[in-house]
Amino acid sequence: MNQDYITSHPWSIIEDGFEVDRVQSSESLFSIGNGAMGQRANFEETYTGPSFQGSYIGGIFYPDKTRVGWWKNGYPEYFAKVLNAPNWIGINVMVNDEMLDLFSCKNVNNFRRELNMKEGWLGRSFEATLQNGIQLKVEVKRFLSLAHEELGVIDYKVTPFNSDAKITFIPYLDSGITNQDTNWDDQFWKTTNKKVNSQQGFIESHTLKTKYHVCTFMKSQLYLNGHKSETVGKPSEKEMEVSISYEEHVAKGNTLSLQKYAGYTTSLNHDKSELINAAKSILEKAIKAGFENLLYTQKEAWSKIWKMSDISIEGDVKAQQGIRFNIFQLNQTYTGTDHRLNIGPKGFTGEKYGGSTYWDTEAYCIPFYMATKDQKVARNLLKYRYNHLDKAIENAEKLGFTGGAALYPMVTMNGEESHNEWEITFEEIHRNGAIAYAIFNYHRYTGDYSYIPEMGLEVLIAIARFWQQRATFSSQKDKYVILGVTGPNEYENNVNNNWYTNYIAKWCIDYAVENLKKVEAEFADDYARIIQKTKLTNTEIDAMKHVADHIYLPYSEEHNIYLQQDGFLDKEMVKVDDLDPKNRPINQHWSWDRILRSPYIKQADTLQGFYFFEHHFNKEQIEKHFDFYEPFTVHESSLSPCVHSIQAALLDRMDQAYAFYLRTSRLDLDDYNKEVKEGCHITSMAGTWMSIVEGFGGMRVKNNQLHFAPKIPKEWTSYSFKVNYRNQILKVEIDHESTKFSLENGGELQIIVDGKSVDVN
Repeated sequence: MNQDYITSHPWSIIEDGFEVDRVQSSESLFSIGNGAMGQRANFEETYTGPSFQGSYIGGIFYPDKTRVGWWKNGYPEYFAKVLNAPNWIGINVMVNDEMLDLFSCKNVNNFRRELNMKEGWLGRSFEATLQNGIQLKVEVKRFLSLAHEELGVIDYKVTPFNSDAKITFIPYLDSGITNQDTNWDDQFWKTTNKKVNSQQGFIESHTLKTKYHVCTFMKSQLYLNGHKSETVGKPSEKEMEVSISYEEHVAKGNTLSLQKYAGYTTSLNHDKSELINAAKSILEKAIKAGFENLLYTQKEAWSKIWKMSDISIEGDVKAQQGIRFNIFQLNQTYTGTDHRLNIGPKGFTGEKYGGSTYWDTEAYCIPFYMATKDQKVARNLLKYRYNHLDKAIENAEKLGFTGGAALYPMVTMNGEESHNEWEITFEEIHRNGAIAYAIFNYHRYTGDYSYIPEMGLEVLIAIARFWQQRATFSSQKDKYVILGVTGPNEYENNVNNNWYTNYIAKWCIDYAVENLKKVEAEFADDYARIIQKTKLTNTEIDAMKHVADHIYLPYSEEHNIYLQQDGFLDKEMVKVDDLDPKNRPINQHWSWDRILRSPYIKQADTLQGFYFFEHHFNKEQIEKHFDFYEPFTVHESSLSPCVHSIQAALLDRMDQAYAFYLRTSRLDLDDYNKEVKEGCHITSMAGTWMSIVEGFGGMRVKNNQLHFAPKIPKEWTSYSFKVNYRNQILKVEIDHESTKFSLENGGELQIIVDGKSVDVN
């Protein structure tokens, strides 16, 4: 861990002191977003030191041609890239004609950066001495509006405090942007139009290949000691940049401030011929409202979010800061208002992993959004996959599957597979299971069955068809086997009979057949439509069921456990605790060959199945498998600690559950994996919420009732959370003496607590 410069605070992420070596890590940690767009916490002013500049627009991507040494049939043609979009935050600051640049200043004092999670803004302040001897105090505040999702706002204040100075603000827009992770160093954007005058500027550009059109816009106002300045801006144009220069002589101790209103209009939401007009309309409303009113609206919007989604922890500030950071980032990344969007593993904090959607959404994120928002938000995430069903069928066809079998992509923006690692693209097929499980989980929690006859059953049929075709009958085992896969544990490639994959394949078929019967009995019109569309026959259903009933599940009689895959026990079974700490993390110290031959597990694999299907096993079985597999797990995936925390809590191992919770909640804040500069682990953050609500709170849904088995870490005095269960807001308050349940919107709810029925009203 090397992130100890982050100050513990219940509602803010705070950095005190300026260090060049941690700039890029802070750019990730202090990122902001509003669901439609987001940006890393880059400085507005010029910074010539090491930096990772990044601004991103939801839904806009580039198909970067796949780069591999040996092309394989069925290989994805491109790797989808979340694009680094034109930069609108830039404000060059000149002081007596010298550029303000923290990398080249004589010294920087009293540097403080704050991400205020309660109110939804990023602030920064510092005192700097320039090479010309001028000393300045700078205060900056910016936010991305939740109320106006195409708008961002910056308030940039400069106060010279050792002499008078000529201050020049140069707000600019820059479309000459590239991605750090491009395969071929392509230029992803083409600039087509620039307009600028003394008050406002516009750059129109579009993505190559995908032809998304974007207008990046800005308008600024200048203030001296809080009073609007009459200084007239001087416009300027470059090849891919427009700027406006404001020059003012400022007496010592006086404050010159620039308020910049800017953002993006896109062809996702407007006709491409109307982007500038749409931008002008946004700017007019923003200027009329003013910075303070927009900030007030921002605070109100975040107050509403926190009212439902907050988890309050008393007695442990680091734990409190961790969970709120995770909840904040999740709400910044996805608001649920646009079914075309999804949740990327890095959100708006970086470019790694390229595409927008992994199985993380279904496995980890949907529970959070179901419980903390209106169920329509989670339904939109399911609709996103239904809308991509035809592409999933095409993806399967490219790999040789037929008859409407679907393989959902590992990484996607538009439904096409766009991951360029063979062991992931071809082998990590368990992702199909997570899609089906999310449908089951959504119905189990919300009680809304309507999704299944309307959309979900078609998805389940296509997934079941895939599993039937992917299985191979082994005459030696007299069972169906699934060969050549990668399970959730990506430190094992091309294995046979990964238990999790085989088990979820069996379950997917059984669940599809179960729902076919239910829809036939209760939704006859939908059933007729679906059968006609899918051309499903009873013969095919029987064939699917035969595979599910006879699937092979590897098992060790010696250890009385299911084996992660065939041959797992052939490895040299050295436990993680016996590894030299200098070898950790192993993915940064060992060759891939050595990792593949080791017993070390990147993330919950067999235990992922025991988490999903806990209701299929008894506590003794869960404990036996946890005790066997956890000692070999290195937790080098962000998705791993939360699952283990939940299971440790179930097994009454609260010290272990708390340690895993702290790791998942502070994975980025404490930089456990030494990679936070690349961006934050957004999708795993939902697992942090699960660690508390499902782990410590013990929340489950069984037989259409909420169940709780409350526990509390000894490090905490108390904690509380809310869940929206079938449109009833239940508040849960837990301390060492008791647990209190209350309904916030009236009515009555019967729940089960530690096996006993409790009426809540």
